[in-house]
Amino acid sequence: MFMSATYIVTLFFILLCTTVLFFVAQKKKDNSIIDIAYGLSFVLVAWILAILKINLTTLPLHSAVLLLLITIWGSRLSYRIYQKNKEKPEDFRYKTWRETWMKKGKLYYFLRAYLQIFILQGIIISLVLLPFTLTIDNSFTRSSMLLFGVLVWIVGFCFEAVGDYQLDRFITSKSEHKGTIMKTGLWKYTRHPNYFGESTMWFGIAFIALSSGASLYVLLSPLLITFLLLFVSGIPMIEKRWQGLPEWEVYKKKTSAFIPLPPKK
Repeated sequence: MFMSATYIVTLFFILLCTTVLFFVAQKKKDNSIIDIAYGLSFVLVAWILAILKINLTTLPLHSAVLLLLITIWGSRLSYRIYQKNKEKPEDFRYKTWRETWMKKGKLYYFLRAYLQIFILQGIIISLVLLPFTLTIDNSFTRSSMLLFGVLVWIVGFCFEAVGDYQLDRFITSKSEHKGTIMKTGLWKYTRHPNYFGESTMWFGIAFIALSSGASLYVLLSPLLITFLLLFVSGIPMIEKRWQGLPEWEVYKKKTSAFIPLPPKK
């Protein structure tokens, strides 16, 4: 059942975390810390649920695997964003929102920032975590489906981790390259290999959840992630920055936006 007691507990802990982060962000005047905490929020809540479960009974195989994969994914993602944003000012997206909302008064800004940035993010995290939340009480595990899900997750993790690594290397040594757009490595086949990897990982996690006989509700997780990446906070916001740049327009015409494909001539 979607609105299970476990989901309610999960949502409570997540919203508690995001509320604390809101107050920290206002003190630092930097709402972009939510990006650093994003991955670790999954890890923290998953471990809380696992510890509560272990106190009652043993953790089933699929849940142990999910816990491991979520911990690897979330820890790497948060560490990478922390390293990227360390000692830098507030991310341009959040800065723009801050300046726009402040024009309507401090109260409006605080309410809008709390609800749109932190509470909404918490609700999204609770939905993305459904494959873990809805299956932690399931004792059955079908090994073939679990193995398939792990393999899909590994493919996604490689795309995200390698794509991020290649991009970071490009940014730090940009003077050695011609142009300002990353077009080599995985970025030759997709304009967003890290986003493709993110989506693929969560499909893998959903397949692992299905190995426990879970309901199709768990597919809401990868579908939501993919929708956000394709149409909301992922590709549209990133590509808007490069719109009109000749080098970008050529790269955009030659390279797939999401799914890796051979570049067009």
